Amino acid sequence: MAKDYYQILGVKKDATPEEIRQAYHQLAHKHHPDKGGDSEKFKEISQAYQILSDQQKRSQYDQFGSAFDGGGGAGQNWGFNWPGNEQSAQENMGFDFSDLGDVFEEFFGSDGPRKRKNAQKGKDIEIALGISLEETLRDQEKEISLEKFIKCRRCQGLGGEPGSQVKECFSCRGLGEVQQIRRTVFGSFTQLVTCPECKGEGQRPEKPCNVCHGEGRIKDREKIKILIPAGIDQNQIIKMGGAGDQGKRGKNSGDLYIRVVVKSHPIFERKGDDLFMELPLSFSQLALGDEVEITDLARRKIILTVPAGSEPGKMLRLSDKGIPHFHGRGQGNLYVSLDIGIPQKLTQKQKELLKKLREEGI
Repeated sequence: MAKDYYQILGVKKDATPEEIRQAYHQLAHKHHPDKGGDSEKFKEISQAYQILSDQQKRSQYDQFGSAFDGGGGAGQNWGFNWPGNEQSAQENMGFDFSDLGDVFEEFFGSDGPRKRKNAQKGKDIEIALGISLEETLRDQEKEISLEKFIKCRRCQGLGGEPGSQVKECFSCRGLGEVQQIRRTVFGSFTQLVTCPECKGEGQRPEKPCNVCHGEGRIKDREKIKILIPAGIDQNQIIKMGGAGDQGKRGKNSGDLYIRVVVKSHPIFERKGDDLFMELPLSFSQLALGDEVEITDLARRKIILTVPAGSEPGKMLRLSDKGIPHFHGRGQGNLYVSLDIGIPQKLTQKQKELLKKLREEGI
């Protein structure tokens, strides 16, 4: 069956070259194998773009249609991977379609060799750390044990056996990159790739460390102390510079990002820096008023005055009894919602009293 290249790219037959280019870039980003896309779909999109982006080929495709799609009906051999003829097409033109991904990475700004060379520091690490709502009331120091890359103790992160010298890489002459020429459907390209000998470092130890095998780092557990500021909220991030993975051969470490998870509380609900709680009271307490002892989040005893004639749902505010403001002075408030508690079991006397109150219209 003939392929409809316009349909593959999702453009009309009268689409401009700019519309074709934009459609191709969007689809290539979406279906690129290195980004988790389908390699066959990516190849199909690339084939369609090669035809429609070339004015002469597009004209012949519009003229010959299915004959052109067969690779020979119009007397042409375009050298693309037509179904059933992938190998011969590549042999006729001398192109290697497997290189397309690398070329597109250079065009689209993906993680190319030069970016990898610049990214010499260790990887960043992100973890989640759970704390209780009570722990947000004051500064906390937590100690965790984290498995990560740390500096090799034997070579002190240099990658070589103690006493051995570090020399310039012979292959790349200390640049960390070498030139590579590739032939693709676009023509021949010269690109810089990471030196396979020194892995982009530009130098190599004369004798690699027998503990870290030349990396300058090993995988181990390390205890880290984390300071959690008072007032921190759900999903806030704490950054600890240089506490991530150690870089190779003495390069800087990455950063550690701690995402704070505040656990829910059975009594108090947090909204911003304010706290909310419900206080069940009897009908007589709401009607006549009362003084009730409650306990705030900091476990301090507070005498709460309930005004006479309070209705269920009435909110009482206790100033400065909430969460401290993050990196600031003062703190939020505590709001107490008055609720009526219906007793599940009544004594005979209580029933009689309630019947009398009902007779009085209360």
